[in-house]
Amino acid sequence: MASDPKMHTFEEVAKHNKTKDCWLIISGKVYDVTPFMDDHPGGDEVLLSATRKDATNDFEDVGHSDSAREMMEKYYIGEIDSKTVPAKRTYIPPQQAAYNPVKTPEFVIKILQFLVPLLILGLAISVRYFTKKE
Repeated sequence: MASDPKMHTFEEVAKHNKTKDCWLIISGKVYDVTPFMDDHPGGDEVLLSATRKDATNDFEDVGHSDSAREMMEKYYIGEIDSKTVPAKRTYIPPQQAAYNPVKTPEFVIKILQFLVPLLILGLAISVRYFTKKE
């Protein structure tokens, strides 16, 4: 590694997000992984999906080997200026309408399961009453 690492801004690193020019931010360090794109076991899509953000979590979640971590050293090009990295946003789920059991298909089926036998019973009684001979 260089004795005096170059500082990169997040905006500068985010511009390098193509197959022929790919930089990643991992653990506060910047790596130019362009030469490794064709050799990455997960394919270049995995690396491209980690651009324009701090890819530390993506990298750690996979569980890379010690040799993979050692290999990173030859792609190291500097440090990221932590003041330029956007704050992590917390996920806010979209607002959903309140669950209304009266408007569900299950409710309609339950109503029909109650009404259809009543209608059949009513029809049977009507037929019996009007066809009865006195």
